[in-house]
Amino acid sequence: MATGRLGVGETLEALNAAVGSGSPVWFKETHARHLRVRDFLAPRSALQARFRDGQVPECVLRAVSCLQGPGVAPVLRCAPTPAGLSLQLQRPAVFEHVLGALASYATPAKRTSPGPRVVLHCPALRCDPETLRLSQLRAVLVADHLGRVLCAHGVRVCSVPPVRDPHMSTFLQKLRVEWPTASKSTTETLRTHVLANLNGSEETLPPGVLGRLCLKELVEQRHAAGYDPSIDHCLVTEDLLSVLSELQQAVRRWPADGQPGQVGDPDAGVDDCMVIHVVSCEETFQQQKLDLLWQKLDDQAPHKQKHLVCGPVKVAGVPGTQMTAPEYYRLRHGQVCKASALKHGGDLAQDPAWTETFDILSVATIKFEMLSTAPQSQLLLAHSTISTKGTKSGTFVMYNCARLATLFEGYKHGMEQGLYPTFPLVSSLDFSLLHDEGEWLLLFNSVLPFLDLLSQTVSLTSTPGLHISVRTEMVCKFLVQLSMDFSSYYNRVHILGEPRPHLFGQMFARLQLLRAVREVFHTGLAMLGLPPLSHI
Repeated sequence: MATGRLGVGETLEALNAAVGSGSPVWFKETHARHLRVRDFLAPRSALQARFRDGQVPECVLRAVSCLQGPGVAPVLRCAPTPAGLSLQLQRPAVFEHVLGALASYATPAKRTSPGPRVVLHCPALRCDPETLRLSQLRAVLVADHLGRVLCAHGVRVCSVPPVRDPHMSTFLQKLRVEWPTASKSTTETLRTHVLANLNGSEETLPPGVLGRLCLKELVEQRHAAGYDPSIDHCLVTEDLLSVLSELQQAVRRWPADGQPGQVGDPDAGVDDCMVIHVVSCEETFQQQKLDLLWQKLDDQAPHKQKHLVCGPVKVAGVPGTQMTAPEYYRLRHGQVCKASALKHGGDLAQDPAWTETFDILSVATIKFEMLSTAPQSQLLLAHSTISTKGTKSGTFVMYNCARLATLFEGYKHGMEQGLYPTFPLVSSLDFSLLHDEGEWLLLFNSVLPFLDLLSQTVSLTSTPGLHISVRTEMVCKFLVQLSMDFSSYYNRVHILGEPRPHLFGQMFARLQLLRAVREVFHTGLAMLGLPPLSHI
C-alpha cells in the first residue's frame, strides 16, 4: 500500500528500479486517448534495448505489478502490449489518497529548517517607469514570479533594488508585483576601494566619474564562465557604487526570517548565498561589467552569481517604434474593457463594481503573454484586439477559475434551500463513482503532479557558467492546460445533479475533485500574483 504523499517522480523512480539498472524506460502518459487504457508506458523500443528480443523477464513483471514504497502509487495491472509494457494504477485508491489530503497536493510543504538564500536583482526597477521598455517589463515580471515560487518552497529571498520612484511603485501595484521600497544605503566603503585602486593615476576623467578600473584580467580569468571577452574597463560613478552597495548590503545584512525591513546578522556569510541578476537582453553587457566590478572591489562578493537574461520583446504590427510598458498596459486594459462590453453589453468600465475585475483581467492578460514563453526566448506580442474566448489567454484561465467559484456558490445556495445535504466527511466518500475519463485526466495530469511542476520551475541546481535557465513559463502553460481540461469536463458533465439521494454520492465525489482543482488554480495564480475571481 502506498504511504505518504503520492508522487509521479517517486512512482517513475520505483518503476525504473524494478526494471533494473540502466537508462530510464518508463514515462507518464498525458494524452486523454492513451489514459483510457494506461497511466505509464515502457515503450517497446526501450525494452528491446534493455532485454534480449524485448522479452521482459517474469520476475520484472512481478516486481512492477507488486510495486510499493513511499510516494509510490498503487498498481492495478501491468501487461505487455504492442506499444510496450503498459501499466494502470488503482484509480479509486489514488483518488481517495489524493482527495483525502488536498493541502499536501496543492500547497508546497513548509521547511522545518531555514532554506537557502537568494538575492534577486532586477536592474530594470531603477528606470523611469514611463520609459520602461517591454523587455525590461518582462524581466520585472519574471523576477517577481521567480521570487514568489522560491519563497513558496522555503527559499529565503531578498529582492533588490528597493524601489525609490513613487511612480514606479504605483505602476508595480497596478501590475500586482511585490517588491520592497527604498532603504538607505552607503557607498563609502566601496568608494574607498575605488580611490585606493586609482592611487597615483593622473588620468583626466569625465565629469561625475570617480575613476576607471581595468576589468580585463578578471574577464580573462572567467572567460570560460561566459563573460563577454570585449569587456575591458569600467568607468566608476557614484550611481554605480550605489547599485553595488545595495547588493552588498542585501548579501551581508540578511533580513531576519526573510522578512523585508528586519535586519538580521550583519556578518552573515556569503558562501551559502546565490545572487541572480534578472536582466533584459539590452542590459546584459552592463550587468556583466557590474558583476566583475563587484568582484574586483569586494573580496567578500558572493562566488555564486548567475545571470538570467530575458529575450527581446517585439509587438506585431508596430515596426520602427518602441512601445513602453505603460503604453502596453493601457492598450491591454482598453482591450479587456472593450471585449467585456461586447460580451455583457453596456459600458461596464464605468461601473465601480467591475473596476477591480477589469484591472485584474488586464494584468492576467499581460502576465500570461509575458510569462508563457521561456524567458530566454524572443517574445512576439499581438497588437490586435484580444478575445475573452481565446483558450490560451490569461482571461480564459481567470474565467474558468470564476466558473469554479460559481459552481461552489451554486452548491452552497442549493444546500441553504434544502436541495442538497451538507458536505459529508471526505473519508466517507466513494471515489469509485469517479469513472469519467475527464475526472482522471484532471487528477492525474493536474492535481497529482502540480507540486512537482512547481519544483521544476525553480530548480536552481548548481550549473557551471555565468547564465542560468529557469522555466518560469511552466506555471502559465500548466494553468492554461488545466483550464482547457476543466472547461471540457465542465461543459460535458452536469456536476450539481438532480436533488435525489441516490445521486448525491457521485455529486460529492465530483465536488471534492473540483475542490482540489480549485486549490491548484488558486495556488498557481498566487505564484503569478493574481487573485482568483468569483465572477467575470
